[in-house]
Amino acid sequence: MSKITSSSHNIIEEWNTSSSSKLAITAIISQYPSISTKRFDSRFKLIGRQILSAFVPEGFPNSVTPDYVPFQIWDSLQGLSTYIRMMLSTQALLSAIGVGEKSATVIGATFQWFLRDLSGMLGGILFTFYQGSNLDSDAKMWRLVADLMNDLGMLMDLISPLFPSAFVFILCLGSLSRSFTGVASGATRAALTQHFALQQNAADISAKEGSQETVATMAGMAVGMFLAHITRGHALAIWFSFLSLTIFHMYANYKAVRCLSLNSLNGERSSLLLQHFMETGQVLSASRISSEEHVLPLWLSSWAPKKFRPLHRSVHLGVKVSSLNHTHTMDLFLRAGSYYKKAKYILLERKGEVDIVMHKDSTPADVLQSYVHALVMAGFMDRSTLLHDESESWMNKHYDDFLKKLRLSGWKTERLLSHSVVWKANWLVGSSDEKIK
Repeated sequence: MSKITSSSHNIIEEWNTSSSSKLAITAIISQYPSISTKRFDSRFKLIGRQILSAFVPEGFPNSVTPDYVPFQIWDSLQGLSTYIRMMLSTQALLSAIGVGEKSATVIGATFQWFLRDLSGMLGGILFTFYQGSNLDSDAKMWRLVADLMNDLGMLMDLISPLFPSAFVFILCLGSLSRSFTGVASGATRAALTQHFALQQNAADISAKEGSQETVATMAGMAVGMFLAHITRGHALAIWFSFLSLTIFHMYANYKAVRCLSLNSLNGERSSLLLQHFMETGQVLSASRISSEEHVLPLWLSSWAPKKFRPLHRSVHLGVKVSSLNHTHTMDLFLRAGSYYKKAKYILLERKGEVDIVMHKDSTPADVLQSYVHALVMAGFMDRSTLLHDESESWMNKHYDDFLKKLRLSGWKTERLLSHSVVWKANWLVGSSDEKIK
C-alpha cells in the first residue's frame, strides 16, 4: 500500500451536479502546502441556488419538459389573480351571511355554511361519476373548464348579497360550481405532472409546485386584503376590480394550456397526426400539434382546426352491442366472419360515423389500433364505397410505419387516452366451440 507523503500535491475539485448538462466547478481543495479551499461561487449565489431549489425540481431544467417553465409562469399568474378575487368574494359572502350584524345568529350562519359545503361535496361526487374517465384524455380542455367554473363560483359569492331572498340557493350554486373545479383541477394537474416528469420525478415536481402555489397564495392574499380594504363600500370599484381580474385570469389560463406540448395520444391528436401522415407521409411534432388542437370546450367554440377535418368526432369507441338495431347487428355478424376474424375489434359504419366494438381480450395496443383504423375509415367516408376494403388495405401497408414514425418523433404509443371502454364483446365463428381471440 502506497503512502501519501506530506509533499504530495493532491487536488480535489467540487462540481455542481444538479444539472447533468451544465456542470460547473464550484471549489478547489488543495493539499499542498496545507489544506486550503478556493471557492468560485459567492455566498449570495450559493444562497440564491438553495432558495431556488425549494421552488424548482431537482436537476432543473433537464429533469422537466421544455414547456414546464412557460406553463408554470402563466399558472402562477392565474393563481395570483384567483387569490386576489377570493378576498373580494369572501368579503361579500361573509357580509351576506351576517358577519358584523347584531341581528345575525350563530346557528343561522352555521346552517348556511353547512348547506354550502354539502352541495359542494355532492357536486364533486356527481362530476367524478359523469366525467372522471375523460379527464386524462382532454386534460387541456378540462383545465380551462375547471377555472371557468371557479370563476363562476366566485361570481355567485359576489352577487349573493344582492339577492337576500335567494341567498342560500345562490350560495349552493357557487359551491357546486367550485366543486367541479376541485375535481377537474386536481385530476388534470396529476396528468400534467406526469407529462412534465422526465426522470420519474413526479413527486418532486408536485412538491415544488406546492411551494410555488404557497408563494402565489400569500402574495394574492396580501394584495387581495389591501384591495378589499380600499374598495370597501364602493360597489363600482369592487365590480371593476373583480371583472378585470377575471378577464386576466382566463387569459392566463388560456396561455398556460397553449404552452403545453403533450406527447400522449388522445382522439383529437391522433386524428390530426393521422390526417397529416396520410397526406405527406410525415408525422408532426408535439409542439406543432399543440398549436392545432382545441383547448376550449366544444360548446364554447364553434370553429374547428382550419387544415384538418375533425375525424375523431365521427368515431365512437366501445359501442354496446345490445344497443345496435337489427340491420347493424346483422352487419356485425357479417364483419365478425370476414374482415375481423382474427382482430380484437370490429368496425361498423353507421350513418356516416364509425362504431368500434372491442373484443373482451383486447389490449391497450389493440384499442389504439382500432381507433386509428376507425379514423382511416372515417377519412375514406366521402371518397369511397368500399370502406372496409380500403381501410384494411391502408392499415396493412402503413400502420406499422405510422407507429414507428410516431415513436421517433417522441410520441407515446403505448396506449390511447380515452374514456374507459366498459362494453366489450366476444364473437364465435363457425362451430360453437371455435372462439376467435
